[in-house]
Amino acid sequence: MTNESNSEKNQVTTEMKGEVEDDTCVLIENLKRQVETLQKSETKLGRQLKRLQDTVERDKAVALTRSNLDAVLTAEQRKQEKYMRLLLENSPDIILLFDKDGKFSYCTDAFLQIAGIPSFGLINGRPFQEVFKRFGDNAWIEELLVTFLDAMEKKNSISLEESVDFGSSGKARRYEIHFTPMTNETGNLEGAMMLLHDITDVERAREDAERASAAKSEFLANMSHEMRTPMNAIIGMTNIARSSSDIDKKDYCLVKIDDASNHLLGVINDILDMSKIEANKLDLSYTEFNFEKMLMKMANVINFRVDEKHQVFHVQIDKDIPRTIVCDEQRLSQVIANLLSNAVKFTPENGSITLTARKVSEENDDCVFQIEVTDTGIGITEEQKSRLFQSFAQADSSTSRKFGGTGLGLAISKRIVEMMNGSIWIESEVGKGSTFAFRFHALHGTSEQSESLLAPGINWDNVRVLVVDDSWEIREYFKDIAQRIGIACDIASGGIEACKYIEETGPYDIYFIDWKMPGMDGIELSRRINELGSNKSVIIMISATDWNLIEDKAREVGVSKFLPKPLFASAIADCINQCLGMEPGAFDGSEKQDVTDCFAGYKLMLVEDVEINREILISVLEPTALEIVCAENGVEAVEIFGAAPEDFDMVFMDVHMPEMDGYEATRLIRAMESEHAKEIPIVAMTANVFREDIEKCLASGMNDHVGKPLNFDEVMQKLWQYLPDKQKKTKKTQIKLSLHS
Repeated sequence: MTNESNSEKNQVTTEMKGEVEDDTCVLIENLKRQVETLQKSETKLGRQLKRLQDTVERDKAVALTRSNLDAVLTAEQRKQEKYMRLLLENSPDIILLFDKDGKFSYCTDAFLQIAGIPSFGLINGRPFQEVFKRFGDNAWIEELLVTFLDAMEKKNSISLEESVDFGSSGKARRYEIHFTPMTNETGNLEGAMMLLHDITDVERAREDAERASAAKSEFLANMSHEMRTPMNAIIGMTNIARSSSDIDKKDYCLVKIDDASNHLLGVINDILDMSKIEANKLDLSYTEFNFEKMLMKMANVINFRVDEKHQVFHVQIDKDIPRTIVCDEQRLSQVIANLLSNAVKFTPENGSITLTARKVSEENDDCVFQIEVTDTGIGITEEQKSRLFQSFAQADSSTSRKFGGTGLGLAISKRIVEMMNGSIWIESEVGKGSTFAFRFHALHGTSEQSESLLAPGINWDNVRVLVVDDSWEIREYFKDIAQRIGIACDIASGGIEACKYIEETGPYDIYFIDWKMPGMDGIELSRRINELGSNKSVIIMISATDWNLIEDKAREVGVSKFLPKPLFASAIADCINQCLGMEPGAFDGSEKQDVTDCFAGYKLMLVEDVEINREILISVLEPTALEIVCAENGVEAVEIFGAAPEDFDMVFMDVHMPEMDGYEATRLIRAMESEHAKEIPIVAMTANVFREDIEKCLASGMNDHVGKPLNFDEVMQKLWQYLPDKQKKTKKTQIKLSLHS
C-alpha cells in the first residue's frame, strides 16, 4: 500500500510538477510578453518623452526669442522716441498740435521761447484762439479759425503766408503756415498740426536780390546813357569841326570833344575800378608823399568846375597834420576827388564847398586822419542814405539823368577807405546840404614837421603883411596859416578897412587881396594902394577865377603876382619867398611850362603798332623838338635799337603788339651786351592799367608805366623825370614859370 501510495504520490507529485512547470512556462511566457510590451511601451514613452522635451525646449526658445524681441523693440522705440523728442525740441520751425476741438495738445520749445511762455502747462488744453489773441487782432484770429476748420473738414493740408509778431516786440516776421489734419488708422480725425516756417530772411534775400537785379539793370541803362552821351558829343562835334572852315568854331568843337572824352574816360575808370572791387583785385600801394601838395592837386582839378558854377571853395588843413604821410596817394586822391566832384555837382550856383582835414589821433607813427567835404547843396533823405554806398545804386536814379554820373564813385570810395582801415559816412538834411566824411589810417612821414617853409636869412619879424578878403573864413584861415609858417599879418574885411590901416600904420610890404569883394573890389583897392604911396610893396591877387580873365586889368594897377584859391600854406610861403627874391618851393607840377624846344637833341624810340597812336604822340610832342623814331612791333624795335643803341635816350614801349610784344622786346634789349641797353629808360605805354599789369611791366625790365589814353602832362612828367642827366645835350631853353594854375 505504501508503495502504491508512494507511487501515486510520486505520480501525483510528478503530474503536479508537470502542471506547475507548464504554468510556470506560461507565466514566464506571459511575463516575457509583458516585458516585451513594457519595453515597447517604454520605447514609445521614451519617444513621447523626447518629443515632449523637444517641445518644451522649443517653447522655451520661442519664449526667450519673444522676450528678446520685445526688449529690442522696446529699445528701438525708446531710441525713436528719443530722437523724435530731440527733433521736436530742436526744430527751428514752430510745430503746434491741436485736438479735433482746436485745443492745444502739444507745442515745440521754439514756440514757447519766441512767445515768452514759461511752460507748456500754461496753454495745454486751451483753445488756440485764446492763446493766439495776444499775437494779432480778431480779424486775423477769425481767418486762422476758418482755415483750421476748412482743413479739418476737407482733410487736406492748407498753406498761407502771414506776418506775425510772436515776441510782441513790434517787429513782425514772415511765416509760411501749414494746417495739416491728423487721422488715425481708421481714417477718423484726431486733431490737426500747425507748422510755421520762418521765411523772413529768405524773403529779405529775395527782395535784396530783386533790388540788386533792378539796380544793375538801372545801372546798365545809366551806363548806356553815360557812355552814349559823350560819344554823341564826340562824334557830333567832330562832324561839325570837319565841315566848318571857321577856326573859332573848330576850337570850340575841340574843347567840347576834350570835355566829352575826359568824361567818358572817367566812366570807364569807374567801371574798371568796380570790376576790380567785385573780383577782390583792388590793391593799395603805399608811398610817402606831401599831403598838402596832394590836396593842392585836387583843388587845381576841381577849381575849373567850381568857377563855372560861381561857387566858393575853401580848404582848411589842421596844423597837426604831418607834412608827409605814407599811404596810397592815388587812391586817397581818388576818394577826395569823388567827394569834391559830387559836392560841386549837387551844389547850385553861388553855393559853397569846404574841405577840411585834421589829425584825429596818433600812436607809434600810426595816424588816424579825418577828411570832410561839406556843401550847401540839395541834401538827401534818410531813406536815400541807405543806398548811397551800394554798388550800382544811386540815392535817386533821376540824379543820373539830371546831374550825370555812374553811381559808382561812392561805392568805390567806401571800398578804398575800408582798405585803409577806415570808415566813411554822411550827414545831410534835405535842402540844407551834406557833409561827407571819412577816416583812414596812414603812417607819419619821415620829413621834419618843424622845418620852416620860409627861406632862411630874412628877419621875418620885420615883414608886414596885410590880407584883405570879405570872407571871414578866408581871413581866419589865412591868419592861422601865417602864424603856422612864422609870419605876422593883419586882416581886413574890405577895401575901406584896408585903406584905413594903411593910412594909420603906413604901407605894408606884401598885400594879399581878394579880387571879388563887395563895394571896392581887388582891382580898385590895388589902385588905391599905389596912390597911397605903396608902389614899392608887392600886391598879390587871390581868387578862384582864372588869372587870364583879370590879368591885364590887374597888371595895370600894379598887381605883381596871382595866388589861386583855395589857399595852402606852402603856396603862400612860396609866393612870399618869391616876392622877397628867394627861390620858390620845389616844382609840384601845378605850374605850366613853355615846352618849346625843351628836348631838342634827345632821341626817343616809340614802339607802337597802331598808326593813330603813333601820330598822336608825335603831334603832341612836336613842340618839344624831341626826335622820334618809330617801330611797329617788338621785332622791329629790337633790330633798330640793336643797330645803334647809343643813339637813343629813352624808349616808349607798347605792350600788346603783333610778332613780338613789349615784354619780350624789353627783355631782349636788356640782354644786349651794350651797357646803355641795360640802363636806358623804357616806359610802358599801354591801356593795361591794373596794378598787376604795371608790376608785370616792371618785372620785364621796364622802368615805368604810362596809361592809355595818354595824358600829355603825364608824358611830359616822365620825360622830365628820366632825362635830367642829358641836359648838356639840350639847346638853350628857358622854362617860364607861369603865375596861374
